[in-house]
Amino acid sequence: MTLFVIFLALVVMVCLNIPIAVALALAAVLGLVLSEGPSSFVTVALDMYDGANKFSLIAIPMFVLAGAIMNATGITRRLIAFVSALIGFVRGGLSMVTIGVSLFFAEISGSAVADVAAIGSILIPEMKKRGYGSPFAAAVTSSSASLAIIIPPSIPMILYAVSAGTSVEQMFVAGIVPGLLGAAGLMGVAYYFARRYNFPVEAAFQLPLLGKTFVEALPAFALPVIILGGIFGGIVTATEGAGLAVVAAVVVGIWYREVDWRQLKEAMLEGGIQTAVVMLLVAASVLMGGYLTRAQIPQEIASGILGLTSNKYLILLILNVFFLIIGFFLHSAAAIILVVPIIVPLIAQAGIDPVHFGLIVTLNLAIGQQTPPVASVLITACSIAKANIWDVSKVNLPFIGVLLVVLLICTYVPAIPMFLVDTFYR
Repeated sequence: MTLFVIFLALVVMVCLNIPIAVALALAAVLGLVLSEGPSSFVTVALDMYDGANKFSLIAIPMFVLAGAIMNATGITRRLIAFVSALIGFVRGGLSMVTIGVSLFFAEISGSAVADVAAIGSILIPEMKKRGYGSPFAAAVTSSSASLAIIIPPSIPMILYAVSAGTSVEQMFVAGIVPGLLGAAGLMGVAYYFARRYNFPVEAAFQLPLLGKTFVEALPAFALPVIILGGIFGGIVTATEGAGLAVVAAVVVGIWYREVDWRQLKEAMLEGGIQTAVVMLLVAASVLMGGYLTRAQIPQEIASGILGLTSNKYLILLILNVFFLIIGFFLHSAAAIILVVPIIVPLIAQAGIDPVHFGLIVTLNLAIGQQTPPVASVLITACSIAKANIWDVSKVNLPFIGVLLVVLLICTYVPAIPMFLVDTFYR
């Protein structure tokens, strides 16, 4: 009965548009008071502080800041110029440039919203000028930006690793192959649209231009090499790698001698707000997690599902459907923080690798970023393109289909995404 009251209170508060972090904390406090009495108030603030005071979480604001520095120092513009010289000669090449640059930007920022805001503000207006149409421009930018939470480093992967007590580095390595598969699939869909609607070719391939843009972008190419090389080489932890990303981005920005201070200030403020929201969610989830653990709710859910089936692939199917539905209504950070601690006992009993499951969760939430009503990344892209969200969603269906295929491959052929993890860590 207590659990029902808590759930009802949480739903009512969310429907009243109370921020989910605040609603989650209030619902947790309600549960503690009903089950343990007013004396439970004594440790609430301390529990929330301890929950958010984790070394791994420092990586989140650092990666967001690195992405902001990239966009304010001309790094993003040079990457666009290089990728355009490389594949711009293909029909619909500008859409493929968008996907290619998103793939690279994802290796620095770890945030899909930061990705779509940085790249979309430059490439969506250009695509519209060249006759691509607002819905398509927004759809391809939005879907490719979701690669940012699949390709390392990924902020949702950091949150999952903290919530599930698994390795951040192994999560990052597991995301490499699915991210590349997703990028290839998205480019295939973009090329299909380009042939069908006769999108323009940007320019003939010119080797001198490719060489020139490559040289100009060369310092930018050093960023992922330094960051990911340091993390995967065991030189730095993922958190230290985030700090290294900021330092490297600053050095490259100084090299280019091109800083838009106004844009940098706005991006840093926005990044600070995003970080504060995530940290508050983490702190609130500790309260809810503490109550649920003492009430044995995760164990009861695990026993209930295992009572239906002990086949781990059927369990993964059930959890895939569950997370796809959750993705319609919750942001990725909220979904991970709220749900993963409840599901961890189930995957442990079912013999599912926590790193493999973390990748599945991440892919589900990448799809959730593209599906209304929440769809934070899609909404950002629609805002930049000044396009109707439902028109964009129709065009976006084939791109979402690519992400679904990658999800199924990663779920039921784990050897593909886990190959690198098994090679380097096991």
